[in-house]
Amino acid sequence: METRRRHRIVVIGGGTAGITVAARLRRAGQRDVAVVEPSLRHAYQPLWTLVGGGRAPLRESLRPQRSVMPRGVRWIRRAATAVDPDAREVALDDGGTVRYEQLVVCPGIQLDWDHVPGLADGLGRDGLSSNYLAETAPATWRFIRDTRSGSAVFSMPPGAIKCAGAPQKIAYLAADHWRRQGVLDRIDIHLVLPGDTMFGVPEFARVLADVARRYGINVHFGSEVTQVDPAAREVVVTKLATGAKTTLPYTMAHLVPPQSAPDWIKKSPLAATDDPAGYVEIDKHTMRHVRHPDVWALGDAGSSPNSKTGAAVRKQAPVLVENLLAALDGREPTAAYTGYASCPLTTARDKMLLAEFDYSGRPTPSIPLIDTMRERTDMWHLKRRGLPFLYWNLMLRGLA
Repeated sequence: METRRRHRIVVIGGGTAGITVAARLRRAGQRDVAVVEPSLRHAYQPLWTLVGGGRAPLRESLRPQRSVMPRGVRWIRRAATAVDPDAREVALDDGGTVRYEQLVVCPGIQLDWDHVPGLADGLGRDGLSSNYLAETAPATWRFIRDTRSGSAVFSMPPGAIKCAGAPQKIAYLAADHWRRQGVLDRIDIHLVLPGDTMFGVPEFARVLADVARRYGINVHFGSEVTQVDPAAREVVVTKLATGAKTTLPYTMAHLVPPQSAPDWIKKSPLAATDDPAGYVEIDKHTMRHVRHPDVWALGDAGSSPNSKTGAAVRKQAPVLVENLLAALDGREPTAAYTGYASCPLTTARDKMLLAEFDYSGRPTPSIPLIDTMRERTDMWHLKRRGLPFLYWNLMLRGLA
């Protein structure tokens, strides 16, 4: 049956951003809020790195979607397929529509597996895995455990991706496991990075460079994995500046695909015409669309140039809600997001570096009296226990 409805506020996406915004809107007294989300399962994706590293069970990252949907919100269990901002209408995958007064767009980010030939074909078997899927994250740990000698390849693609530190974190978790098993010197580890440094913020880049040296990791700067041969267990690494190619064998490999906005957003009037990744074109401070004032976006699908992390969503959500409520009252939005993001970088099986920064590219530590700009064991416990508690019990309820 086709869905034909109208709601005052419609939120596209029931992930971190969508549920957080919907919860905050309800707490602000908004009674007519709908969330468009087809999935019956909600995932705390930051835990998947620890699942792949053998430091957490997959089950802790997954809960029924109904358990996180804010009370009083109408859950439309369909997928959005298009937006007509002139008609103020969202098209759904059952042929139906939902009309809105205000629209919040946060469907997440798309994993473009097909952009690397051979990657999707071998995923989850013969040593090839990725923590960017719940289905294959446990296989990463199995392949790490089974590797006692040979070579390991870890890669990060060019362009914006969710949790930009994740491609490195699993490399360090694996290397520390091999060190503790006494086999690290028998494994040739390669880390393929598109940039010319370990991290975009120099203060953290220096720490990570030391970590890579400690484990004897060969870092390929300015490079990307452009092809995978699962049968031969080889990857092709291409230099971004020159196009020069190198073939690396692997006993196990953790590869991350390029990422972009969902295809339907790329084709929509919401995307910037000059952005091949197709993100929703918003003001980076107010979260409001630059051409359609009744459309807002946050999270991974927004064009704001921050690191795509859950911590960014936690700071974006209250700004967006305050500004959206102002717009409903006929006022101009004044709340501003400064680009804050946080990347908890696991550097060992019991240590973490908490990288916090904003649009300025400078460190912005938020925990008083603690030096978070170095590897710490207490920060590991924050990653493993503190942040999941914050997520499930406070953030998704609109309380943090």
